Amino acid sequence: MDLALASQWERVCARLRAEFGDAAFNSWLRPLEFEGIKDERALLSAPTRFMRDWVISHYGERVRAVWQTENSVVTDIRIHVRPRQAATRAAEAGEADSGEAEGNDAPLTPATPPTLVTDMGSSLDSRFRFDSFVVGKSNELAYAAAHRVADSPTVTFNPLFLYGGVGLGKTHLIHAIAWHIHERDPNRKVIYLSAEKFMYQFIRALRDRDAMSFKQAFRSVDVLLIDDVQFFSRKDSTQEEFFHTFNALVDQNKQIVISADRSPSDLEDIEERIRSRLGWGLVADIHQTDFELRLGILEQKLKTASIEGFPQNVLEFLAHRITSNVRELEGALNRLIAYSNLVGRPITLELTQDVLQDLLRANDRRVTIEEIQKKVAQHFNIRLADMHSARRARNVARPRQVAMYLSKQLTTRSLPEIGRKFGGRDHTTVMHAVRRIEELRQTDANLTEDIDLLRRMLEA
Repeated sequence: MDLALASQWERVCARLRAEFGDAAFNSWLRPLEFEGIKDERALLSAPTRFMRDWVISHYGERVRAVWQTENSVVTDIRIHVRPRQAATRAAEAGEADSGEAEGNDAPLTPATPPTLVTDMGSSLDSRFRFDSFVVGKSNELAYAAAHRVADSPTVTFNPLFLYGGVGLGKTHLIHAIAWHIHERDPNRKVIYLSAEKFMYQFIRALRDRDAMSFKQAFRSVDVLLIDDVQFFSRKDSTQEEFFHTFNALVDQNKQIVISADRSPSDLEDIEERIRSRLGWGLVADIHQTDFELRLGILEQKLKTASIEGFPQNVLEFLAHRITSNVRELEGALNRLIAYSNLVGRPITLELTQDVLQDLLRANDRRVTIEEIQKKVAQHFNIRLADMHSARRARNVARPRQVAMYLSKQLTTRSLPEIGRKFGGRDHTTVMHAVRRIEELRQTDANLTEDIDLLRRMLEA
């Protein structure tokens, strides 16, 4: 290696040590190895994928900036996992598909995983594949249906509609379908994008007076995957275009996969004809995770990050206590590992309780607005969609006010956040509902009894 370049790296390290301190430097930056400069990029390697991703996320921009002061030629930095740890995953991630010559190298900034870019420019996360999806009772139907769609060269269920709460794996499965199809038959034309991006692409096409190109692009695909279709709520022109796109693809026997945070029948402010078509194929619900599934997810994450010797009692503790969603569960694990590495303390149950005390408190009794809406709708025998609708009939408005009141009492959500969950209402509407229910509780014994019963059920 060029001695001058090696000296540059030593000076960069000295400055980073002075800036971040010995503990952080020794934990995260010392293990990096400098391998040279190529095409204005400084090339580094890390011993594990987890360490690489952590450095990318937390130190990447600063490493690049410090190096540029040492050598103005360097405009970017790449970091890859050294072959010993990465050998068993060498074929993973389709990273050659992302156009990067360095294999599993990753840019230090921004902190993004390797991706495959689909025809409309949306990226697929290489971590989201079938072999990294942990299957349990709560998601086995959705997983099996997604795999069947990805395996089949012809239409299986049209559409496949996946729905469930935040952080339960809908996006993971949609990405996995796209990766699987791409690897089995790269010639099949696949478009993946969020509903929001579909809308923006459509608006841009109208603005540029190029609507025909937009229609042709979407109606000539073999597989269309759209995430978070609930975003189409109240977007009338976008709904119209999506309706015609949907019909055109179904007529051509092309596969459609859709995800949302609720079932087709509960999508508020979506045209009835669209909701009807979304329920044509297979509707698969992803439920809240159980203990066994959460434990499996944690073990899979440690395996992927090549981390061994993690205390089993801590894993079981996390799986018992962090029940909200998978993202928060994985975030708790990342936070615990990072803290242990940075301060040099071994991971124990006591350390876990100390480091994650705020998260553990939040999970002790976490009632969601969605749960409140569902329970109240069932109790008062109204549709869940009425919680989000503009209907003002008394038999709908009063239960909606009760749900807003309970949301204020049982969650930590702000008034504007609660309003958004009730069809995008203003925070003043929520305030009025809370005050009105408080007044009625003083005079209406039946309503008070209803609210107390609902509260006990939700807190059980």
